[in-house]
Amino acid sequence: MYVLLPPSETKAPGGDGPPLEPATLGFPALNPRRTELIDQLTELCADPARARPALGVSARQDAEIAATAKLRTTPTRPALQRYTGVLYEQLDVAGLPPAGRARAADRLLIASALFGLVRGGDPIPTYRFSAGSRLPGRGPVAAAWRPVLMPVLAGLDGLVIDLRSGAYAAFAPVPGAVVARVLSEAVPGDPTTRSVVSHFSKAAKGRLARALVATRAAVEDVPALIRVARRAGLQIERTGERSIDLIT
Repeated sequence: MYVLLPPSETKAPGGDGPPLEPATLGFPALNPRRTELIDQLTELCADPARARPALGVSARQDAEIAATAKLRTTPTRPALQRYTGVLYEQLDVAGLPPAGRARAADRLLIASALFGLVRGGDPIPTYRFSAGSRLPGRGPVAAAWRPVLMPVLAGLDGLVIDLRSGAYAAFAPVPGAVVARVLSEAVPGDPTTRSVVSHFSKAAKGRLARALVATRAAVEDVPALIRVARRAGLQIERTGERSIDLIT
């Protein structure tokens, strides 16, 4: 089983790991594209005035641009400790038992505009580069990743639960993946009052990802996924062969 997660714009600073070394990251087939994008991004960020519009940030975020320019030499953290925000707060990897943390490091995969795809335990630096960023002379980031990511994602074995946001799901599809919607139920117990939500979506996905790596049960199909989620107190329904709804 693998769970695909979106990254976060916000990232924890610092770290105690060695500087970035692409050879230490999972999915080495992505390294040529990673190196290409890192080269362009660090060169761009040496000039904050040019970097701001490309990254969609203001002068108030020049410290992030400066950190990105030096991303090859700054300390690293495991990806699951680097990314922050609502989803990762609910995931709370630090609060898992050792076996759960080990499963999270290996089985939680995080989409990244800069690295393509990383395992939860992969050591990465802080940086600023998102799905909406656009390097000078290049098209959308998704278009750069699609041809190299497609075979990697197609090669994932076992059940894949795709919790990526739309911007990162556009990088490449995962054949046969289970996809999830998050719905809000205005009147508890009344399905007719449900609507798709975005604000609470990240929290619900974080809780589901936590349940899936916290369990010692094998999660090899959708019924097993639903059993694990319900045991964790989540309201979840199967809506198709490869689709589920999380109800908040």
